[in-house]
Amino acid sequence: MGSEYAVEMKNITKRFGGLIAVDNVSLQIKSGEIHALCGENGAGKSTLMNVLTGKFPPNEGEIYLKGEKKKIHNPKDARNEKITIVHQELELIPDLSIAENIFLGNQPKTPSGVDWKKMYSEAEEILKKFSLNLNVKTKIKYLTVGQQQLVEIAKAIYLGGNVLILDEPTAPLTGREIDFLLNMLENLKKTDISIIYITHRLEEVFKIADRASVMRDGKMIETFDIKDITVDQLVSTMVGRKMDALYPKIETKIGERTLEIKNYSVPHALYETNIVENANMYFRAGEIVGISGLLGAGRTELMSAVIGAYTTKGNGTVILNGKEINLNSPGDAIKAGIGYVTEDRKTTGLILGQTIRFNISMASLKKVLKNGVLSKKKEKEVVTDLKKRLQIKTNNIENPVSSLSGGNQQKVVLAKWLATAPRVLILDEPTRGVDVGARYEIYTIIKELAQQGNTIIMISSDLPEVIGMSDRVYAMYEGKVHGELQKEEINEDAIMRYITGVA
Repeated sequence: MGSEYAVEMKNITKRFGGLIAVDNVSLQIKSGEIHALCGENGAGKSTLMNVLTGKFPPNEGEIYLKGEKKKIHNPKDARNEKITIVHQELELIPDLSIAENIFLGNQPKTPSGVDWKKMYSEAEEILKKFSLNLNVKTKIKYLTVGQQQLVEIAKAIYLGGNVLILDEPTAPLTGREIDFLLNMLENLKKTDISIIYITHRLEEVFKIADRASVMRDGKMIETFDIKDITVDQLVSTMVGRKMDALYPKIETKIGERTLEIKNYSVPHALYETNIVENANMYFRAGEIVGISGLLGAGRTELMSAVIGAYTTKGNGTVILNGKEINLNSPGDAIKAGIGYVTEDRKTTGLILGQTIRFNISMASLKKVLKNGVLSKKKEKEVVTDLKKRLQIKTNNIENPVSSLSGGNQQKVVLAKWLATAPRVLILDEPTRGVDVGARYEIYTIIKELAQQGNTIIMISSDLPEVIGMSDRVYAMYEGKVHGELQKEEINEDAIMRYITGVA
């Protein structure tokens, strides 16, 4: 029996103990379409996809592929049905090479073992298709998060399949890489593949999706043809309320210079070159300064080196409140009143096995000591206050931080640094993988911090975010500060010209 749908999920319910994560959801995906799955963090999108890929068998409901009822009890069943997923959290093996990761479990063989020559040359061909100029023998751990993501997607496309699920595929990517990926997906759907695309970047939904389904609180709310709706309609359906704007309108007053970076270079960790060359920047109280650039421009390396957290030590001058300082570790930065929300919350932002309480208080333990001993009462007060202020969705601060959705985990990282009361806060990709409702809450906190006279430095690959939030923007290109844009000069065209080296 044929069907117009490549995938049909009927009345799917998934419970975890007493929690209903997916509540009687039906979803239909056509062959050769890009179908966006939208909703806030915790709406049930990833859980629904984990049901389709056999990670979480449903408590109720049925799955049909091309009209045929299928039992998908585990990931192997899904692979046999040619369903492939690229998760938001990368699943590569850091100590293996790019080629070994792509061909893991599928290595070309010779009578005596692995055909390394063939494997490396085929891996090179795959990377070439992605315009990825990387040595296939490089270990994954030496790649940036964005490069790792493209390798993961290349691997999924190489494995082939009838259904490709991408969960936040562009979160770690920048403009050029995103455009390339979206073009690739457009070409891929011509081969009749069905692509399910989970993203919080709504401009991508309108650029490539044919249809979009919106989930909220574990339920399917509505499915739209993209050509029939506006961004505002989609956002309102996702958050369940009308939103007037994506960026809060909070005025801030800009004061004196707080932090200056002069003639600052950062040596490359592996080669005898500089990854950042002679950078000059200044930042003021009450100001939100965006740092924009493509993958590999040196934004993260510069700021990590300034706070003493990068693998190599930077050379140059750092001035804080008029005095030259030398920060040798993040501990020194905390003492100096500088906080750093890192780009990869899972690896460098949180300790996933620990509680929400532990994660929020771990950078500011000195503030919750009483006579040199940790005061549980004081710690609980600080953590509960920040949980409320940032609207972290949990009923118990003793729950593991891994139990939270991505957006709420990001709020915990932010809370951790707010607990240190920093005067300068560096935010590296502050809303990566965060839904539109939680983004607005995070933007409001950032604006309020600036309004209170704090200095905010925001590294972001999301151009609308940079434009919507920044008072001033530094554009970096191949390790150099290529341009500085004042408020009235900030627009997408100007930033793109600088970060691509055209201007």
